[in-house]
Amino acid sequence: MENLFSPERFLALWNTVYQWVLVNVFVIDNAVQLGLVALTFGVAALLSRQLLPRLERLRTHVSIGRGVQLLTPLMLSGVWLLLLWLAISVATTMGRARGLMSTTLTLLAAWIAIYLASRLVKNPVWSKLIAWAAWVIAALSILGLLQPTIAILDSAAIQVGELRISLYTAARSALALAILLSVALYAAGLVESRIRASGALSPSVQVLFTKSLKIVLIALAVLTAIRSVGIDLTALAVFGGAIGLGIGFGFQKTVSNLISGVILLIDKSIKPGDVIAVAGTYGWVTTLGGRYVSVITRDGVEHLIPNETLISEPVENWTHTNSRTRLKLDVGVHHSSDLKQVIAICEEAAREEAGRVLMEPEPKCLFIEFGESALKLQLRFWIADAHNGVQNVKSAVLLRIWEKFKQHDVQVPYPQRDLHIRSPAAVPGPSVSAAQPRLV
Repeated sequence: MENLFSPERFLALWNTVYQWVLVNVFVIDNAVQLGLVALTFGVAALLSRQLLPRLERLRTHVSIGRGVQLLTPLMLSGVWLLLLWLAISVATTMGRARGLMSTTLTLLAAWIAIYLASRLVKNPVWSKLIAWAAWVIAALSILGLLQPTIAILDSAAIQVGELRISLYTAARSALALAILLSVALYAAGLVESRIRASGALSPSVQVLFTKSLKIVLIALAVLTAIRSVGIDLTALAVFGGAIGLGIGFGFQKTVSNLISGVILLIDKSIKPGDVIAVAGTYGWVTTLGGRYVSVITRDGVEHLIPNETLISEPVENWTHTNSRTRLKLDVGVHHSSDLKQVIAICEEAAREEAGRVLMEPEPKCLFIEFGESALKLQLRFWIADAHNGVQNVKSAVLLRIWEKFKQHDVQVPYPQRDLHIRSPAAVPGPSVSAAQPRLV
């Protein structure tokens, strides 16, 4: 035990470490590589300073603005990665050592992959999976254990007919699926922002294009990931046709809603921003989904109405082809009122609400009925902004009518009934005398 901690043993260990450092660290090749790493970093810093102002001018561009915002923080790292790759290529051609530069390149590439995963992948589970995979691959590559690890994972496999599935292919496919789906969704978002900025397309056509593009990109990402496993897509098509019929019976409503959604987008009968009333729900259309339409009422409640309902049931679309809407208000006054004066008052009250009520066609008040308790009139006027509410403008006009009625002493009657009480008539007939008592 005393020999283990003796000064001679520590001195021998120090000499061993020192000799290893001299042989493996303090060598000309490593010094050159370290210098090249520092040189490429300096050049990358200078180039990034020149390129960043040009990229900043493109941040507000409709088509590539989001891509520029994503890549701007990677300018220095990306340029440095490119320069390191060029330096490694030159060193390989000249037969010089490149281990230190390769390690730096691997770590830099892992950091860029983790950054992109954090920005592109919205799902935190997939984001962490990609980050861990990037660091593990980088560590194995630096230690020279990447190829042996791949061989070990690939040896654990199962054979299904002509298809061979191993742990390596499964992990590679899962990682490829996560990356491809993230890229597909991000690309779809870029194109969607460009389509929505186009004034030449109606809202329904914009939704149709964006939904179709997203479906196509996601399908391509999934098929590419499946192809990377080695599954024949022709066999997959035959298998999909076999189970498609059974799935169709189980998801009839879902398929019906999907098809109904496509029909709604094509015929443009309903689009975002429309004011509709369907199945007892009145509100504004906010989004057209693949399965449902989102309608928000004045109460702030969001109703998800299946697309099939909008196809099969009557729908009131207040803003389909014409944004103008005629509203009706029923008014009752006392029988002794001057109807011509009342009509003029009602029309004047509607005209004074000029912020909402249209002057062409002009408001009209009509006498429609002799009621039991009141003379009934109906005020009719037009508005062009039903999306801003209907009951609020009705309330405003009614309030003006009420104020004018008080100013002109126009009476609004209460329900009344006249009761006539009649006394019962005398019934004719012989008089009946009281019976006389008899003594026995």
